[in-house]
Amino acid sequence: MPDLDGWSVLAALRQDVELAEIPVIMVTILDERRRAAELGAAGYLTKPIDRQRLQRMIERFRAPTRPTRILMVEDDELQRERVRGWLEGQQWIVQEAENGPQALASLQAAEPDLILLDLMMPEMDGFAVVAALQKETAWRDIPVIVITSLDLDAKDRERLSSGVQSVLVKEMFQPADLINHIRQIVRRSPERRNGKEGAP
Repeated sequence: MPDLDGWSVLAALRQDVELAEIPVIMVTILDERRRAAELGAAGYLTKPIDRQRLQRMIERFRAPTRPTRILMVEDDELQRERVRGWLEGQQWIVQEAENGPQALASLQAAEPDLILLDLMMPEMDGFAVVAALQKETAWRDIPVIVITSLDLDAKDRERLSSGVQSVLVKEMFQPADLINHIRQIVRRSPERRNGKEGAP
């Protein structure tokens, strides 16, 4: 590279206490494996690059992550089965709760990465669940997607505004819409998955 070549960059990284442990794979047209090893390179590839070999090399350094845990709170068994079918195809772990009290009991046992919440349920509706989440510091930041058949008015939306990321109306969204919403939310909050370990 012009101005500062890769060898100089590698040497500088290895001399920096905060950066020294970062794995570096050297990619070059020259076969200088010994030099790369002496400077502490974690891997070495010569151009043209073998894509599969590069992928295998990168896999060795990928940080382990656990699966995304989703808590689905829905009293309708058919709806739970339908949504679970969409989500389990994504290799996410889906736990179910039939009502609000079950959802809160589940949260006590292990915090999910995301909650899918129906609003109209017996015993304790979705509005009350959102309010309970907001009262608990540990639960306040858990992302919530509401899935409802209700046509929410301004007052309803205001009640949900502080604790809900998205509202999807039943029978009006496609499975891909829900999956995309979940992926976007999980990408925005990776610290929940990698920082807090629950009992994925």
